[in-house]
Amino acid sequence: MKRAATPRPTGAAPSKRHAAKVPAEPPAARSGARSQQTRFSSRLRAWGRHHRAMALDSLYRLIRHPMGNLLTMLAIAIALVLPAALWLTLDSAKLLDAELDESATLTIYLELSVDASQATRIEEAVVADEDVAQTRLITPEQGMAEFQQSLGLDDTLAGLEDNPLPTSIVIYPQSVEPTAIKQLAVRLETFSGVDEVRVDLAWVERLRHLADLGRRVALALGVLFGFGVLLVVGNTIRLAVESRRREIEVVMLIGATHAFVRRPFLYSGAWYGVGGGLLALGLLGLGNHWLAMPVAALAASYGANFVLPQLDVTGSTILLSCSTLLGWLGAWLAVTRHLASIRPR
Repeated sequence: MKRAATPRPTGAAPSKRHAAKVPAEPPAARSGARSQQTRFSSRLRAWGRHHRAMALDSLYRLIRHPMGNLLTMLAIAIALVLPAALWLTLDSAKLLDAELDESATLTIYLELSVDASQATRIEEAVVADEDVAQTRLITPEQGMAEFQQSLGLDDTLAGLEDNPLPTSIVIYPQSVEPTAIKQLAVRLETFSGVDEVRVDLAWVERLRHLADLGRRVALALGVLFGFGVLLVVGNTIRLAVESRRREIEVVMLIGATHAFVRRPFLYSGAWYGVGGGLLALGLLGLGNHWLAMPVAALAASYGANFVLPQLDVTGSTILLSCSTLLGWLGAWLAVTRHLASIRPR
């Protein structure tokens, strides 16, 4: 008779042959790494959820009291409009400066004894100079015709027996720097047959001085009104912190950090900045629409075509970014200062 197989006890150790096939694993290390990874990912998701919740909650609190918050945003917008308007004015002045630079010229008046062939040779010698970009030769007849057309004295000047105007050469220099133009004028005066070289760059220098003054004024006003935005947002956030002081003390008692408490107020400051920036863009658009026709009519009366500049996508993005950053910074300064004085009891 065959003997029945004896069952192995449950807690018996496996045989050497089976034990060799099962690799030893550190289960404690695997579970520790898995728990650490889960803990980090869950904390990251919780951090994102809290940011999203605080952003929506701060926006909801602003919507619940529209009039007071709208006035705060309007104050921010007014503080941003003037520097932005000066910025646009300086951009238009740069365009005007470029056009005036193109019209910066020197004029050579030749001697009355110089004939047409000599004037052509002098013009060729002038064009050969490396600092000369372009020239235009004006004969006495052409000069008289332009003079009559500009003054409207055709009948009066037609009675002159001789043409008193000399041959002239209008020179467009490569550089409109006053020093370079003056050096070019000194060289041109040494040419044979040249009677006078006339340079009038006073208006160019005045325009550049005005542009430099405008940039400094715009920078100073931008900094000044930026501090104004910080004060407006800081004062508003300070009142919000004081109104929620008890709530802040309670959450700090249960272990909330300053960053946790500060977060909703930072989002409120950022929303104030965004609203103020949008209102500033609206005010700039209304001002541009209101002044466009009078400015165009004034420019047309002088024979020019001038259009008020507008903020493009880049300018609008910069304005909104600056307003949002100022609102966030004002809120951070106000909350940080007041959290230092709040002690949970």
